[in-house]
Amino acid sequence: MQGRHFLNIPGPSPIPDRILRAIAMPIIDHRSAAFAELGRTVLEGCKTVFGTTQPVVIYPSSGTGAWEAAIVNTLSPGDTVLMAETGHFATLWKAIAARFGIEVAFIPGDWRRGADPDAIEAHLADDKAHRIKAVMVVHNETSTGATSRIAEIRRAIDAAGHPALFMVDTISSLASVDYRHDEWQVDVTVSGSQKGLMLPPGLSFNAVSQKALAAASSSRMARSYWDWQEMIKLNAGGFFPYTPATNLLYGLREALAMLQEEGLANVFARHRRLADACRAAVQAWGLEVLCEVPAEQSPVLTAVMMPEGHDADRFRRIALERFNISLGSGLGKVAGKVFRIGHLGECNELSLIGALAGVEMGLAAADVPHQRGGVDAAMALLRD
Repeated sequence: MQGRHFLNIPGPSPIPDRILRAIAMPIIDHRSAAFAELGRTVLEGCKTVFGTTQPVVIYPSSGTGAWEAAIVNTLSPGDTVLMAETGHFATLWKAIAARFGIEVAFIPGDWRRGADPDAIEAHLADDKAHRIKAVMVVHNETSTGATSRIAEIRRAIDAAGHPALFMVDTISSLASVDYRHDEWQVDVTVSGSQKGLMLPPGLSFNAVSQKALAAASSSRMARSYWDWQEMIKLNAGGFFPYTPATNLLYGLREALAMLQEEGLANVFARHRRLADACRAAVQAWGLEVLCEVPAEQSPVLTAVMMPEGHDADRFRRIALERFNISLGSGLGKVAGKVFRIGHLGECNELSLIGALAGVEMGLAAADVPHQRGGVDAAMALLRD
């Protein structure tokens, strides 16, 4: 097909040309002074994005590796953790914990909203013996388009007077949705490179509190590759304990510069504005957003429910073949029932309108019942 492909899945997100050029830099000696400068720059720059003054560890891995790192550094086999069923990725994190011998108290959910702070507080208040060692929450559930209210969950933990660690997955929200590791007293924040940071997959992150570091000193979980202590010790000089993903770090340096130039507050406002326009289009089409709580609807993606009797994957295939646009599939319990429109990272008004035009034409081509005018509704909002 002619023209640029519209990649409107909720990650990996489109990579800006500036970052592609940065990644194309020649490889350098990862034990040199030049690399140490690069390492110190990105390690320090990441702190601003996480909202922390505490260590941020960078791994050459997918976000799943960062999940594992959070577990093996802080917990021991037989420990109990509290999690909320917000969607597919919360369920995956639960499965990883179970493989390490962790008992998971899983608060059930219908995949249409974020984690419930009141339910978390009630579970913690009932845990008089403090068997629960950590509360683990997905900030932005990529499979459903629902965000969890992290500040309120922090208040719920405090209201219960519970000493549990607080761990948050920000893989699809970091650098797109307001997030405050220190202010919200998060102990481990997990993230990845391929969403709001606008990089290819391949880097993951743990932002780590002093409380989490203290827990790591008594954890009985075996670890080597994921060990925070070795990382933090060498990071002080800008280095890593094993061969780093040098060219992705070049890209990360450029991404951090781009975020600083725009200003994080402006980045968050842009994502909210584009999300509102996308939801205006969905409403005009007469379709339903999967996340049923407006205050929890994600700034980075919109999950759209298909009318009864229509297959979301068939619609996605037709839209791709006819209009060269990739839309996110439904995952887990909502497979075939929803499609997901990503509007994160390098996305602006015109790129969103182009994507929505592709969706509207795709709905017509796939004979999905809808009303015309979604693109017009989005443009009306964005003109204001």
